[in-house]
Amino acid sequence: MSTTPIRAALGTAVALALLAGAAPAHAATGAALRPLLEAITAAGMPGVFAQAVDGRHRQSAAAGVADVTTGAPTRPGMRHRVGSITKTFTATVLLQLAGEGRLRLDAPIDRYLPEYAGTGVTVRMLLNHTSGIADYDHVIFATDASLEENRHRTFTPAELAAFGLDQPRTGAPGAGYAYANTNYVLAGMILERITGRSVAHEITKRIIRPLGLRHTYLPGTGTRIHGPHAAAYIPWYDGTLVDFADYNMSWAWAAGELVSTTGDLNTFYRVLLTGRLLRPAQLAQMQTTVPWVPEAPQYGGYGLGLYSNALPCGLVWGHDGLVLGHATISWHSADGRRQVTVAQNMTHYVAPGQPDPIADATIEMLASQLCGEQAATARVSVRPHLAESAFRR
Repeated sequence: MSTTPIRAALGTAVALALLAGAAPAHAATGAALRPLLEAITAAGMPGVFAQAVDGRHRQSAAAGVADVTTGAPTRPGMRHRVGSITKTFTATVLLQLAGEGRLRLDAPIDRYLPEYAGTGVTVRMLLNHTSGIADYDHVIFATDASLEENRHRTFTPAELAAFGLDQPRTGAPGAGYAYANTNYVLAGMILERITGRSVAHEITKRIIRPLGLRHTYLPGTGTRIHGPHAAAYIPWYDGTLVDFADYNMSWAWAAGELVSTTGDLNTFYRVLLTGRLLRPAQLAQMQTTVPWVPEAPQYGGYGLGLYSNALPCGLVWGHDGLVLGHATISWHSADGRRQVTVAQNMTHYVAPGQPDPIADATIEMLASQLCGEQAATARVSVRPHLAESAFRR
């Protein structure tokens, strides 16, 4: 991924009745959460909103502005492009297919996609990013001008896969972790080949509709976000903020196309982590991780579309997503009782080793909601390996 300030900003159905006992029953005003979000806007983020859950209690809050031109405030229930959080949805459907006996995780991908014979890559390697296949982002966003040129362009999955496969490999299949959206494009193609249906159809049928995620959808080639939403800003060279909220997200497809809300994402991850979307064997596979730091597995790592990350109170599970101008982090305790999802309306780049007040304030908010009194040590515990999880995509 480029290091320029602009391009680097890219980076089994469940019955509704099952959710009744798990959904938070009491909504707080967000008074405790709001000051933590205001610290993020004070650090330079235009707008931010979040939902935090503690057992049967939840609070939603927002700070800053959704639109810097009009001054319209950010609202807690806004729709948002959640980027790579899409990968958890895609992986969940594939693991459901594995549980149904229709997919083998350790089968070579050419069992399902014969046109990609000879790669030596298995389905599992796609899902945990150990395939060694390169990413395609730097190809389709090769110049700053291409951000605007691709605004209305439709990419096919085969095109995206070819862009990634044509690049030098990052390593041998299975040799190590190297994040690449190409992996999830190929995974989406496998999903469609097995089911005979689109990725959007299967995710909607198996996850979105049964869970009642009313504000979650895959937009396909549509460029607009349906419903209330914030702008999606990238800082430009002239000091202005350019809005990329209207965008054809076919370039991210099964790797990062999803639109959702903080509340819908908390519902999804709670149901997932408590075993009501996957059979126990498949959930265990999803949570078998490749460590971020091989010599220090206690820091967590990447599983199958789901990662773990170390906080002072232990490992939390979830995913994050960065797309053009929208950033989202969704982290949850292993039992799904403590949750926080935060959305921001600007993506920004800070050189490695340089201070990042926005990231610091965001981590402080996440840790405080997930760890309570233990949150004071969050910066020491999280920052050394932050680049391997949040704020990297």
